[in-house]
Amino acid sequence: MNHPEGRMTMRKKGLLLVSGLTLLLLATVLGSCSTINLTDQPEGIMVYGEGEISVIPDLATVSLGVQAEDSTVAAAQNQAMSAMEAVMAALADNGVVDADIQTQYFNIYPITHWDDETWEEEITGYRVSNTVAVKIRDMDNVSPIIDAVVDAGADLIRVNGISFSVEDPSIYYDEVREEAMADAEARAEALAELAGIRLGKPTYITESNYQSGSIYLPDARVDEATESGTPISPGETEITLTVQVTYDILN
Repeated sequence: MNHPEGRMTMRKKGLLLVSGLTLLLLATVLGSCSTINLTDQPEGIMVYGEGEISVIPDLATVSLGVQAEDSTVAAAQNQAMSAMEAVMAALADNGVVDADIQTQYFNIYPITHWDDETWEEEITGYRVSNTVAVKIRDMDNVSPIIDAVVDAGADLIRVNGISFSVEDPSIYYDEVREEAMADAEARAEALAELAGIRLGKPTYITESNYQSGSIYLPDARVDEATESGTPISPGETEITLTVQVTYDILN
């Protein structure tokens, strides 16, 4: 025969055992959490430095293509194909190789009209667009090439824009990197002086780079400009390199 006192004793032991395990698990979890590093942010004085240089671009990238509309897909596509073939021939005649021509997009979509009487949308025709990105490496030939493709594509030509860049900006990185690091050190020293501390060695460095400088030639300017030759000026592009540096603080 089981006595109530025995059952109470066993239940108390069970509760004590569970409580002990719970405390042990809690202690383990808390112990683990105390060792987790919640941030990877390096300690010390963190600053940014920038180096920049202006250079003359050696590469022009032109976005151009053709767009045709007709009552049927086949008719619109034939017009666009003929115009694009003429444009490609003009590019080849002006020294642009196939490797420097890349298709950006090719679209065929319907032209619709809303009929107020039937309350339905009707297809009235189709529009075919074919656009390519063309790299021009001869900077003196940019304007003549644009004029040639405009003449070849006639009323179907579309010149969406032109951008200028340096094909291999890495040749300038050593110069701008040195400038960026000098800028970062000057900023860190100024902060250290204001804070009344001594600056140590860098403990963390990252860098990023980019170049800017582009112009765009809207369609609206094409017909007006080509009467006397399309005016194109590459100007200069900025090659910028930034560094993020963390300096140690000396005791």
